[in-house]
Amino acid sequence: MAEEEGAVIKCHTIEEWNEQIELTQESKQLVIVDFTAAWCGPCRMIAPIFDELAKKFVDVVFLKVDVDDLKTVAQEWEITAMPTFIFLKEGTLLDKLVGANEDELNEKIELHMT
Repeated sequence: MAEEEGAVIKCHTIEEWNEQIELTQESKQLVIVDFTAAWCGPCRMIAPIFDELAKKFVDVVFLKVDVDDLKTVAQEWEITAMPTFIFLKEGTLLDKLVGANEDELNEKIELHMT
């Protein structure tokens, strides 16, 4: 499923999630996953910032997972608070950020892009 460059890819099903993870393992790109929930205030606050970061860092894959839609994925990655951002490369967890901290999110993207 081809997505437009600089867009956040929303994973609504396990199949979509697995497909995206498979594609990124092959490409060796940095992947940032935003674990979010519709009812989460801080998640709604950081969402437009996450969208802007996706446009700024076009070489990074930005995924969004609603923990209520994909409970098993959230459990697999031990997500206990929202928003939680995980940073992956070739399927390996590099880092994790809990909370809607724009500055720290930017710093971690810069750090892991190299």
